Amino acid sequence: MDAQLFRAMAHNNAWANHRLLAACAGLSQAEFEARRTGFFPSLRATLNHNLVIDRFYVDAMEGGRLGPDAWANPEPCADVATLDAAQSKIDRRLIAVVERAGEDGFSQIIAVDRRSRIQHERLDRLLLHLFQHQIHHRGQAHAMLSGTAVAPPQLDEFFSVEDAPLRAREFEDLGWTEETIWGENR
Repeated sequence: MDAQLFRAMAHNNAWANHRLLAACAGLSQAEFEARRTGFFPSLRATLNHNLVIDRFYVDAMEGGRLGPDAWANPEPCADVATLDAAQSKIDRRLIAVVERAGEDGFSQIIAVDRRSRIQHERLDRLLLHLFQHQIHHRGQAHAMLSGTAVAPPQLDEFFSVEDAPLRAREFEDLGWTEETIWGENR
């Protein structure tokens, strides 16, 4: 698969997390923890789940063996600020995994510790799974957020050329430029 596609997906994933957590920063702690309808019972639980699963897979992609210990604490971050910092860190690690894979590394086999067995899966397939997982639960968090006074951010965008000025401030917050993602082939 094309390295540029995975680079764009990894950055888009981080950008969507940034947007969603920035919106959640407008909630009170009680609203962040409030019981809501979803696979997980709150925004706090849902977004912590994304973080925990990211840690699980990114660790495996980096050659680690954290395995199911990743979810020993299902809600490691009690508040939005702590969660935002932790998610940003794991998003940067995921981007680095993609960058290190280069053009030819996406077919490499990753060992994923499932405790009772070691799953062997191609990096490209694990990345696609992880992106889908994030999208799924961010959608749930988005729906939960729409039940609050804080407007949920638009998360269904990709990096269209004409919208670059609209995302420039967020990219600046993230330390990126359009060239970070697209190189000179914009």
